[in-house]
Formats: sequence, C-alpha cells, structure tokens
Amino acid sequence: MFDHLDPLLKTFWFIAIPSSLIFIIQSVLTLIGLDSGDGLEADFDGDLSETDAPFQLFSFRNLIHFLLGFSWAGISFYSLISNHGILITIAVLTGLLFILVFFLVIRQLLKLAENNSFRIENTLHKTGEVYLAIPPARSGKGKILISVNGAFHELEAMTEQEGIPSNATIKVTRIENNHILIVEII
Repeated sequence: MFDHLDPLLKTFWFIAIPSSLIFIIQSVLTLIGLDSGDGLEADFDGDLSETDAPFQLFSFRNLIHFLLGFSWAGISFYSLISNHGILITIAVLTGLLFILVFFLVIRQLLKLAENNSFRIENTLHKTGEVYLAIPPARSGKGKILISVNGAFHELEAMTEQEGIPSNATIKVTRIENNHILIVEII
C-alpha cells in the first residue's frame, strides 16, 4: 500500500502513525493519573516558568502535538493542494496551532486548580463597607463586608480612630490576633 505513494505523502503517514499512537498513550495515562510529566530532558533550557507559562515550550508532549497536527494536516490537504511548498507551510502552521490550542486548554485547566480558599491576610489594604457600626478607639468591635477572591466575607473589625458608622467605606490597615481587622475610614 505505501509503496505506490508519493514520498511526501509517505512521510506524512510515517509521522502520523507513531505520533498518533504516542498521543493516545499519553492521553490515556493522563486520564488515569499515571502521567508524570514529559519524561524527557532537553539539552537546552526551554523552561518558561519565569514568564508565567503553564508548561515548557520545548517538551516531548509539545513535539507530539506539533507532529500530530503537521502530519494529519499534510495527509488531509495532500489531494487538495498540489504545491508541496504550500502544503508543508499549511502543515507546519497546523502543527503550531495544535501547540497553541494545547497551551490554551492547559491554561484553563490550571485555573481549576487555583486555591481560592479564604485567607485573612488577603484583606490587607483592601477596601470594604461597614456592616455593623465600629465603636471608637478600640472600645469594641463592629463588622465589615469585604470582597476577597470574588466572595464577600463578614469579618470583625476595630478602629484606632473615631467610631465608624454603618455603610461607610473603609480600608484594612492591619490584622490583629489573626482574626480582627484594624480599619480606617476612607
């Protein structure tokens, strides 16, 4: 079957079959939780961790994604595009598009893994609204409503100034005893 094919089409098939098999194996291992990274080390530093990229640009997984897009685009468009230069260019662009799509999917998946649990330290220097009036100069506690990570929290607050009435806008200046916010009116 392969003996009568054009050498370029043969090349696309010889790339498509192993890259597809490796892709399927990687996908199954990832889905069952046995994926432990790319497994290959590059001789150069392709780590983009300092640029907030969620993955390494030069990795075995990205190579497979590129080869998958490259080879299957070449096979798919072979009968439609007779100019081999244009065909190879479209195949390369499709391979790069596969890497970009993988990058976007991983970035969205990493958002699911963010830790959005409430930490009182995240209230520092944020603004909020007084819910229950705050008595003057540490003579008692009031309550404030403050948004942290997109969720509103009702927290105890004190002030070192004059009392702060309900509905006033405040700013958190300090945290005391790991649970009481010291605020000032804005």
